[in-house]
Amino acid sequence: MIKIYTQLSQAEEWLATYRHQAPVFACVLGFTETGLIPHISAAGATPEDRKFTAIADAEYLATGRNINFPLPPLMAGASPVLISRAVIAAQNIPLWIFNAGLPIAPTIEAIDLDGSLAQCVSTGAALPLPIVEKLFKNGLAWGTKLARLGAYVILSECVVGGTTTALAVLTALGIDAAGKVNSSHPTCNHAQKREIVQQGLQNLRPDAHPLEVVAAVGDPMQIVIAGMAIAASREAGVLLAGGTQMLAVYALARAIALGQHLPPSLSQNLDWRPEAIAIGTTRWVAEDPTGSTVDLALTIGDVPLLATALSFEHSQFPQLRAYEQGFVKEGVGAGGAAIASHLYQDWTQEQLLAAIESQL
Repeated sequence: MIKIYTQLSQAEEWLATYRHQAPVFACVLGFTETGLIPHISAAGATPEDRKFTAIADAEYLATGRNINFPLPPLMAGASPVLISRAVIAAQNIPLWIFNAGLPIAPTIEAIDLDGSLAQCVSTGAALPLPIVEKLFKNGLAWGTKLARLGAYVILSECVVGGTTTALAVLTALGIDAAGKVNSSHPTCNHAQKREIVQQGLQNLRPDAHPLEVVAAVGDPMQIVIAGMAIAASREAGVLLAGGTQMLAVYALARAIALGQHLPPSLSQNLDWRPEAIAIGTTRWVAEDPTGSTVDLALTIGDVPLLATALSFEHSQFPQLRAYEQGFVKEGVGAGGAAIASHLYQDWTQEQLLAAIESQL
C-alpha cells in the first residue's frame, strides 16, 4: 500500500525505521492572495469560496464536522481532509494545528505563529521579510517540540494556490520546475502559473537568500514547515505530507540549512538530518499525467518520494471516484495520513476506504 518512486534504498530504510512507530500530525494553515486569481485553483469553486477553504478544512480536521464554515464547494470531488480526518480519528494520532497567516482567525483551537497572509506572487512582494524571519524561527522552535511527541512528525498544509507559490520558490532557488508541478485541476494550468511566477520574479536579485525568496514570491506555510522540518529531523523522522508544495518546502529547507547567502543572524542552529526526511503524497499526484512529480523529485534530488496506493475506483461515492479522474488529488496531508495508516497499523486498502467513506 506504500509505493516508492525515488531514492529506493533511502526510502526503504525510512519506512523500516518508522514502521509500527507512533507519529504526530501537524497541519500548518496559510493563505496567499494568489489563490484568489480566477481559475488558479479548484480548491473552492470561486475565489470567495477559496478565502475560507483552510478554515473549513481545519474545522473538519479537528472535529470531524463543520461548525461555522462548510467545506467549500469544489468543481468536482470532496475535500482531501476527509482522508486525513479518517486516519487521525481512527488511529488516535495526536493533532496540532498552526495558523501561519490567514484572512480570519481559525474557529478551532490553533497555535498562532504571529504571521500574516501573503500578497499575490505576481507582486514580487508576498510577505515582509521580518515576518518571514519570525515564522522561520517559530517553525524551528515548534519542530523541536513536535519531534519529542512522536517517532516521526507528519507535516501537512492547507494553502489554496500553494502549488503556484511552490513553483515560484523552486524557480527562484534555481530548480527547473516548469511543467512539472501539480494542481487541484484535472489538467494542470501550467501556462497560467508560469505567467504569474515570471511576473513575481522580475525584480528578485539573483543572489537573494532563501528567506528573501519566500518574502518575494512565497507563502507563510512554506517557511514555517521548512523550519519545522530542519529542527524535527535532528530528533525524529519527518514525513512532508504533500506533493509539489512539500517538494518546494524540502528544497527551501535544504537551501536554508546549507546557509546559501544567509546573513549571520539567520545562519545559526541550522544543523539537520536530511536522511530523516521523506515526502509522502498520493498516487494521484505521483502519477499525474499532466504534471511530472517524479521528475521534479529527481531534479531536486536526495529525498525519497513515497505515495499511498489508495484507490477510489470502487468507492460507492461519486465525490471520491472523482479523484480517479484527476480532481483534487491531495491536500491537508491526505497522502501522508494514508501512508501513516499503512505504516502504523497495517491498514489495507479496504480498511482505509471504509474509514474514509464513513466520513461521508
